Amino acid sequence: MMQSSPLNFRRAVIWIGRLVLGGIFVYAGISKLIFPNTHLWPMFVLRFSISVNLSSFAQQVESYKIISPEASQVVAHTLPFVEITLGLLLLIGWRLRIWATVVTGIMVGFLAVVTRAYLLHMDINCGCFGTPEKLTGWTVVRDSAFAALALLMTIFAFLEARNPHPWSAPEKANIPSPRESVS
Repeated sequence: MMQSSPLNFRRAVIWIGRLVLGGIFVYAGISKLIFPNTHLWPMFVLRFSISVNLSSFAQQVESYKIISPEASQVVAHTLPFVEITLGLLLLIGWRLRIWATVVTGIMVGFLAVVTRAYLLHMDINCGCFGTPEKLTGWTVVRDSAFAALALLMTIFAFLEARNPHPWSAPEKANIPSPRESVS
C-alpha cells in the first residue's frame, strides 16, 4: 500500500494560513506601534513615538463606539503586543490548534466589529494596520477572507491532528519483535 503524500490540500491550507495570517498579525502589531509616526524615529523619542501611536490607535478603537474610552485605552495598549505574539506563534507552529483557535476568534471579532461599523455607515478609519485607512466594503471583504482562512486553518489543524503525519508514523514493518526471535 502506498503511503500518503506529506503535502495534501489540508496541510497546504494550514501552511498558507500560518504564513499569511502570522505575517499579517506581526505586521499589524508592528505597524500599530511604529508606523504612524515614523518622523519621530530617532532612538531618544522612540518611547514617545510608540506612546503617541498607541494613543492615536486608542482613538481609532474608540471611534467604533462599542466600548468605553477607558476600555479603548486598554485594548489599544494590549492588542498590538497580542497580535505580534500570536503572529509569531502561528509562524512557529507551536501548539497550532490552540493559537489557530484564538486567531480565528479574534478574526471573527474583527469581522463583526468592522461589518457593524460599515453597515451603520460610520465614516471612520479602520485601525487595522495603524495608518489611517478608511473603512470601506473592501475592508469587510478582506476581513471576511482572513476570517475564512483562519477558520479553515483551524478546522484542518484539528483534522490533521487526528492522523499521524506520513513521515513520522511509518507503517508497521514485518520485523519480528525480540521475544519472537528467541526460540
